[in-house]
Amino acid sequence: MKNPIYSVVIPAFNEQEVIEETYKRLSAVMKGMDEPYELLFVNDGSRDKTAEIIAGFCANDESVRLVNFSRNFGHMPAISAGMEYARGEAVFIIDADLQDPPEIFPQMAEKWREGFHVIYGQREKRVGETIFKKLTAKIFYRFIRKMTSVDMPVDTGEFRLIDRKVCDAVNRLPEKNRYIRGLVSWVGFRQTAIMYVRQERFAGTTKYPLRKMIAFAMDAVTAFSYKPLKLATTLGFFISIASFIYLAVIFFQRFFTETTITGWASTVAIILLTQGIVMMILGLMGEYIGRIYEEMKDRPAYIVQEIIGGEDK
Repeated sequence: MKNPIYSVVIPAFNEQEVIEETYKRLSAVMKGMDEPYELLFVNDGSRDKTAEIIAGFCANDESVRLVNFSRNFGHMPAISAGMEYARGEAVFIIDADLQDPPEIFPQMAEKWREGFHVIYGQREKRVGETIFKKLTAKIFYRFIRKMTSVDMPVDTGEFRLIDRKVCDAVNRLPEKNRYIRGLVSWVGFRQTAIMYVRQERFAGTTKYPLRKMIAFAMDAVTAFSYKPLKLATTLGFFISIASFIYLAVIFFQRFFTETTITGWASTVAIILLTQGIVMMILGLMGEYIGRIYEEMKDRPAYIVQEIIGGEDK
C-alpha cells in the first residue's frame, strides 16, 4: 500500500455495538474522496470484542490498521498514539461512536487544500442529549476558555483535520499528560472551523460521564494555565486582610469599650470557612505537583501490544 494522503485516527474503547457501522461509514466517505487513505483504529484496551472485529477489517481491507494497547490508557493517549502512527499528509481525528459525522470530511479536506492547517468541527447543536448534559458541556467549554492561557475555541472536541506539520509539531511536545485540543491550539498555524450538528450515539454508552468531565476539566486547566494558583494567592491575601481587620475590632472592643465579646459560633464558622479554603488551595497545589510528579517519572503515555494491518500485516 502506498503512502496515504489521508489518515483517519479512530480511538475505540468497548465499542463493539457501533464499530462495524463506524467502519462502513468511514470507508464510504473516504472512498468517495478518491485519494489514498488509511483507517487507523486505536484499541484502548477494550474488554469486549472491539479488537477482534477491527482485526477482521484488517484481514479484508489493506487500508485498515489496528494499534492495540496493552491495557486501557485513556482517550488522550489513544489519540496521541494515532497521531504518532498516522502516515497521511492530513490526519482526521474522530471518535468511534459516530456522534461526529464523517460525512463532513470532504469539507474539511477542501479547507485543507485552501491552505488551512487545522480544521476543527464546531458544534452548533447537540442532538439526543439531556438538558443537564448540554448545560454542563456549555459551561465546561467556556470555563476552559476563560481559565486557560491558550485561545481554545468553544464547543469543539478532538473532531478535526490536522496537517502533517501540525501533527509532527504536537508529536514532538514532551509532556505525557496530554490535552490534545489544547496542544493543537497552542502550536498555532492557520486554523478555521466548520459548523456541524452533533448526533446522538449510534449505540453503546458514553465514555465521558460527569466524573470524567470534571477530571478532564482539571487536566485542561492545570496543563495550560496558572490562573488557579494566582486566584488562590489573591484569595489568601484578601482573607488575611479581613482576618487582621476582624482581629483589630476584637482588640478594640476588649480594651476600649464595654461591649461583651460574643459570637463564638460565628467565630468557629469563620475558622471552618478559612480552613476549608486553605484545604482547597492545598488540593489545587497538589494537582499541579501531581502533574510534575507524573512528568518526572517519564513513563510512556501508553504501551502498544501489537500493530495489525498495513505494512505490519
